[in-house]
Amino acid sequence: MPGLGVGLGLGLEPKPKKPSVLVRRAAITTVAAAALTAGALVLLPPSGDGKRPAAKPAAGAPGAASSLAALNARVKTHPRDDGAWSALGAALVERGLRAADTAYYPRAEHALKRSLSVRPAEKGNSAGMVAMAQLAYARGDFAAAKRWGEIVQRQAPKEWATYPLLIDTYRRLGDPKAAARAAEVLMEKRGGAAALGWTAQTYRDKGWREDAAVLAAEAVVAAQTPPEKADQLRRAAELAWERGDLEESLGFYDSAITLDRKQGAAVAGRARVLAALGRTTEAVKAYRAALALTPRPEYALELGELTESNGGNGEPQYGVARAQVAWNSKQGVDGDLVLGRLEADHGDADTAVELLREEWSRHPGPEVADALGWALHRTGDDEAALEYAKKATKEGVRSALFLYHRGEIERATGDYGAARRHLEEALRVNPVFSPLWAPRAQTSLTRLGDPPEGGPRNVWEPKPTTNSGSFGQSGQSGQSARSGQSIRQGGGARSQETRTQAPSPRKKR
Repeated sequence: MPGLGVGLGLGLEPKPKKPSVLVRRAAITTVAAAALTAGALVLLPPSGDGKRPAAKPAAGAPGAASSLAALNARVKTHPRDDGAWSALGAALVERGLRAADTAYYPRAEHALKRSLSVRPAEKGNSAGMVAMAQLAYARGDFAAAKRWGEIVQRQAPKEWATYPLLIDTYRRLGDPKAAARAAEVLMEKRGGAAALGWTAQTYRDKGWREDAAVLAAEAVVAAQTPPEKADQLRRAAELAWERGDLEESLGFYDSAITLDRKQGAAVAGRARVLAALGRTTEAVKAYRAALALTPRPEYALELGELTESNGGNGEPQYGVARAQVAWNSKQGVDGDLVLGRLEADHGDADTAVELLREEWSRHPGPEVADALGWALHRTGDDEAALEYAKKATKEGVRSALFLYHRGEIERATGDYGAARRHLEEALRVNPVFSPLWAPRAQTSLTRLGDPPEGGPRNVWEPKPTTNSGSFGQSGQSGQSARSGQSIRQGGGARSQETRTQAPSPRKKR
């Protein structure tokens, strides 16, 4: 694709990292390799020839072996067929996505660049541009995915394949209004299960959980093929999980897996619900199955936290997650978000902050805001952490994890009223949002206790009065200001600041 990447600023090469981040990443990769050598779980790192074994796709799935063989044969005999090259690139992206095998992406990039060199973007190679957008999205380069998708929209507004991609890309870039507009166009002009499903997602992001659930159910009914129905069932299951409706979520996941047993995301989602239901042995088995189907680092991270929550050692799974991120990075995939989350809670919080600051500069969405805020909290920089926690929770989606993080950060800053409110909300949204963190949210809430009697003014230092029975009297029932150290979960330095006294422990009922 000579000249196109430079002219449009759409290069897909990973951006260079700062030296400090590179050094720390090298150390992380070394530890990960040691963990894998010790036999950690199921993920396979690169073998001696530099190739990683790929999971086999489901029969009839896009990019299946027969289709790839036919497309490879076509481009060999017709090297000037831009359509064949773009079809090959799209099939490779789809296969890589389905199996979570990022080794397909460099091959896909090569095919798509060939397509766009034969027929450039400015001459209407919509298929090549759509596939390039899909490749950028698969690699986590949402800014590039947005640019490619918007070019296609301008040149070919009826190319509907870009709309779902743009909806999610806008979300991840922190532009929910653009996501909602794209969903409205897709629903109005195209309709169908995909439009209903993605509109449900935008409703979820606005906090309209009941409306999102209704649309997700309609998308399941509207789906016309088993793979499409399985995908919409998975979406409905995720929405039910976020609401804390465990049995409903499990039913959706079971139905999705019945239709498509190779859908790793549904298997991992089922594992999440089983863990929340206390069916730990089944959950571990399901996580292992998900990792075998689609070895995503976030699944290894979740399995490690499940193991740790039950008194085990999660480090082998965390090592697997690091190794998978390192492998994916070689294929041009951005894994800074999941690696930052992992390092914040189970590694080096300073490294997490560096990684997530870079990620925020590229993708300033709510997920990154939450992760960066939490990483800053883990280093002890709670004032800065709170600013990002507010960005993650200021409007729209009601994420129990985001609310828990904000509540803990507010507890660390001494804002006990806000902390109590957000911790309570986290447990209302989903009381079992994480086997590791939900119990800690309950512990923190218990430590905060009930609000003081007498109204909001008594949360902070009360105004002294002359009445012997009033609040603020020295040695009486009032709360007095004191200099102390705020309490929080986790490590990290903490500066001494003047805080108000913490509320009394929660009363027994």
